[in-house]
Amino acid sequence: MNIIDAHIHYSDIESFRQTAEEISFLDYSKKGLVKECKKANVTAAVGMGLTEREKWGFPDYRSTNPMGLDLEPTKPDFLFECPGINPVMLENDPRKELENIEKELSRPDVVGMKVYAGYYHYYVFDKIYDPVYRLAMEYDLAVIIHSGATYSDRGLLKYSHPLTVDELSYKYRKLNFVICHMGDPWVMDTAVTVAKNPNVYADLSGLVVADEVKIGEVRKNNSAMERISSALVYSESYHKYLFGSDWPLAKIKPYIDFVGDLVPQRYHKDVFYNNACNVFPKIESALQKVE
Repeated sequence: MNIIDAHIHYSDIESFRQTAEEISFLDYSKKGLVKECKKANVTAAVGMGLTEREKWGFPDYRSTNPMGLDLEPTKPDFLFECPGINPVMLENDPRKELENIEKELSRPDVVGMKVYAGYYHYYVFDKIYDPVYRLAMEYDLAVIIHSGATYSDRGLLKYSHPLTVDELSYKYRKLNFVICHMGDPWVMDTAVTVAKNPNVYADLSGLVVADEVKIGEVRKNNSAMERISSALVYSESYHKYLFGSDWPLAKIKPYIDFVGDLVPQRYHKDVFYNNACNVFPKIESALQKVE
C-alpha cells in the first residue's frame, strides 16, 4: 500500500536535531528521510515550514514569513510544503509579510499553510490571521493547525486547545482545517470537533515521540491505545483522519505500524492515503503524473 505522510519536519530546528539523536535515534537529513520513506513505501510527504534564527530559538518571534523547510539546501522531490506563519511579524509589518507569504503560495509544491497555535500566543480565530485565511481560500490551500501539547515550555496551552478550531471552522466554511496531533491530550475534544464540522480534519502525528522499541511498548499498552482509539470510534469519521509520523520525532515505519493498530483495517487506505489526497489535491495530481 502506498502511503502519504501528511506531517513531517524538514527544518533546521535544534530541538528536532536533539530528539533525533537522543530519543528517536534516526538520521535527520535528506538522505535519512529518503531512506526511511523508501523503506516505508511513502510516496509523498508534507513538511511543516518552521525556522529559528538561532539554536533553541523556536518559537522564534523574529522569524520572517513564511517559515520554510531549511534543513538542507535541497529537499526530496516527493516532499511538499506547508509554509509556517509567524503572527508576531504579521502584526509588526502586515503588508510586507503578507506579500512575502503570497509569493510562495503559487508554487506547485505548496499544499497548505501551517499555524503554530500555542507556540505563538494568539488564538486561531484572532483577526491577525484573517488575511492569511483569505489567501488560503484564494489559492485553494488547507490550513494546518498545531493543537495539543507544545514541544516547548514557551508555548501556552490555552491557545492550542482543539475546541478553538470549532469557532474558526464555522467562520470559514470554505476552508479545510487539519487539527494536528489529534489535539493530544484532548483527543475526545478533537473527535467531536471533527465529527461536527464538515471542513475539519485531524492528523495522527506526534502521538508518540520515541524510538522503535518504545513505540512497540506503547502498542502493547492497552490503556494508551484505547485512549486514542476510543476517540476515533466516537467520531465515526475515519474519512477525515490523516496519517502523519511527525518525523524526526519518530521513525516512519514503526509509526505506521502504531497507527495501523489504532485504525481498523478496512479504513487503512483512507487514513494512509486517500484522505491526504482529499485535503491536498495538489499531491494527488502530482502522483498521478508520476504514474
